[in-house]
Amino acid sequence: MKRRGGFTLIELLVVIAVIAILAAILFPVFAKARDAAQKSVCISNLKQIGNAFLLYMSDYDDCYPNTGDPYLWVGERWRWPVMSYLGIGQKENPDYSSQNGVPEILLCPADSISARTYDGTSYAYSACFYHAPTQINQMHLINTLPPVNDPGFPCVTQSEAAVAYPSQKALVSEWYTNHEHPNGPPVGFWGTLTNTLAPGPDRWTGARVYVFADGHAKFLQATQILPSADDCPDINLTSNGLSGYDVRE
Repeated sequence: MKRRGGFTLIELLVVIAVIAILAAILFPVFAKARDAAQKSVCISNLKQIGNAFLLYMSDYDDCYPNTGDPYLWVGERWRWPVMSYLGIGQKENPDYSSQNGVPEILLCPADSISARTYDGTSYAYSACFYHAPTQINQMHLINTLPPVNDPGFPCVTQSEAAVAYPSQKALVSEWYTNHEHPNGPPVGFWGTLTNTLAPGPDRWTGARVYVFADGHAKFLQATQILPSADDCPDINLTSNGLSGYDVRE
């Protein structure tokens, strides 16, 4: 009797086919698990950020941050007024280095862009919280973009009492569609802008995590957000500002 020395070609092909089938089944499962984990981290981040805003307000007569900077909604601007309320000893993101460091709660793990830009911050603060509702109803996308902001819309401090629908008014959200963006790289509230600053057709794709004025965080599709004056899911310029709400009924 001759001793068998190894697998035949057919046996190897069968093994390879089985491995390929298992990979095809398991890889999507692993991807969904990773996405769910990233989403959970992002929700936790925004809950902590929402708490930081509440702590800030308790020290400033129940008023929302207003530094007089019309671009305060941008991550690299708003994070500094509330930085001391974000907690002590926060773990820093190793992919971003600055003199002051960047707490990981400022970065969504699904955000591939902001780690080295926007001061290492994935999230945007709604301009509704430092502009009066009458101003918001006159403003357009161009009025929130540096360096073309219209000085005719000065910042106006807003109080917690001015929020008509706290559970439906988004305070801070992801700026890019860091989740479920099927058409390529993530985009902001306005989608891929054209040279004329017209919103792109991809502006209603993807989904974001939001923290609301009452402190709860929620994951929502872009299509669940009410359109701004420029027909975008732009929480900066939702009609009626703090007198209105952001989520479609």
